Order: sequence, then structure tokens, then C-alpha cells
Amino acid sequence: MLFSFLILLREGFEVALILALVLGYLRQTGNRAHFKEVWAGAMAAALVCVGAGAGLELTATSLSGSAQEAFEGITMLSAVAVLTWMVFWMRRQARTIGRDLRRNVEVALTSGSLLALVSLAFMAVLREGLETALLLFAGASTERGDSTALFLLGAAGGLAVASAMGYVVYRGSRVLPLRQFFAVSGVIVLILAAGLLSNGIAELQESGLIGNLGARPWDTDAILSQTTTLGKFLHTLLGYDSAPTWGQIALYWSYLGLGLAAFLGGVSAVLARLSRRRPGREPELAES
Repeated sequence: MLFSFLILLREGFEVALILALVLGYLRQTGNRAHFKEVWAGAMAAALVCVGAGAGLELTATSLSGSAQEAFEGITMLSAVAVLTWMVFWMRRQARTIGRDLRRNVEVALTSGSLLALVSLAFMAVLREGLETALLLFAGASTERGDSTALFLLGAAGGLAVASAMGYVVYRGSRVLPLRQFFAVSGVIVLILAAGLLSNGIAELQESGLIGNLGARPWDTDAILSQTTTLGKFLHTLLGYDSAPTWGQIALYWSYLGLGLAAFLGGVSAVLARLSRRRPGREPELAES
């Protein structure tokens, strides 16, 4: 539940932020009549993403045994790559995304092409939505056997909070600490990705697609089994494995250490640069 909440909060807010900036600019320039094109593009992309998520789930349920484990393991590792790219892409784009979106909207309005506005919203939502579909499937794969209702409830809660935050941005408020939000959520996402990395490797080992990556130095099943509520919770969020191989341990901590060092080092540099250039203001990301 918490995994799906956090993913939808982060991914959902990125979508909400993009839509808020586009709609906000249309409102400011007296082009409210074009709201419908933006919403049409967003809804079309959402339908495609729902279909993609359903396709992943149908594929997984059509498989069994080692084939299903291999498919889920590969999906989890793909999700790790997507999460990592997402975190660093947003950090890089944060200072210019608002300006870039306004320029694209202006080009679409100048050209007089309604399709351009539809395409702008469609592509923005499609990118984030496909990422979300992949990430939710990967997270759900680690929670098989648990309540689907709780997983969906967490996703709905995250989306609701993200939508509310997007509305605040649309109204022109600067009360949201966007830099801090993306910095903190970026750290959380990297921790989730490290857990998915460990879980993905475990699935591939169990499927036989790869051999065991070394011995298993400990087994804490008697202390905290993965079948318990707490064990499942830690397994989903942090990649807890009661009997991990040396390879899982090394990959988990290497990814987490290097990822956090690169991300936090970059965030510190960006925040310092923004503070020197524009004291007391939110970054370009927050402008609408």
C-alpha cells in the first residue's frame, strides 16, 4: 500500500505539475477555450497507460513457475532503470521545465493547430503514465498474495494528494516547497529502486535464469519471516530478504550508495546555484 502511494504521489505530481503549468499558461493568456484539447490529450494518454498496465498483468498471469518469476524479475530490473532515469531527469529539467512548456504551448497556439496542444499533453502524460504502469506492476509483483484492494487504495491516495498539489500550483500558489519535495521524494524513490533491484535479482535467481550470486551469509527467517506482515512490508519497500546472496547484498548497497551520493551531491549543487542566482524564489519548475 505504501509503495503504491509513494509511486503515485511522485509520478502523479509530475503529471499534475505539467498539466498545471500548461493550463495555467493558457489561463493567463486568455486561452481557456483550449483547455479541452489539453484534457483530451491527457485522457487519451491515460487510457493507453491503463492498457499497458493491464497488458503487463495479463502477461504475468498467463505465465507460471520459473517463466513468471523470470518475467517479474526482468520487469523489476526495468523498473529500477526507469526510476533511476526519472529521478535524475527531473533534477536536470527542474530549472527549465516551466519555460520549456510555455514555449511549446506558445508554438502550438501560434501555429493554430489544435492537434499540437493535444499532442503536447498526450506525450507528457504518456511518458509519466507508462513509467507509472511499469513501476506499479513491479511493486505489485513483490506483493502477490496480499490485498489488491489495499494496493489500489494506496495508489488512489497518492494520486489524490498529487492532484491536490497540482491544483495548488495551477492556482498560482508558491506555498509548496517544490525543491524540497523533489529532493526528499528523489531519495525515497532511490531507496525503493534499491529494494526492487534486490527483489528482481532474487526472482531471476529463483527462476534459474541466472545462478545464485554467491553464498547466503545469513538466514533471518526465524527472526523475521518474509511471510509476516512486517516482513512483507520491508520486502516491498526496502527489498528485505531473509536469506540474500552475497550478490544481492553487494548490488543493493552499491546501487544505494552510489545513487544517493550522485543525487544528493547534484541536488546540493543545484540548490546552492539557485540560491545565489534567485534568492527567495522557487525555481523555474514552480513558475506558471
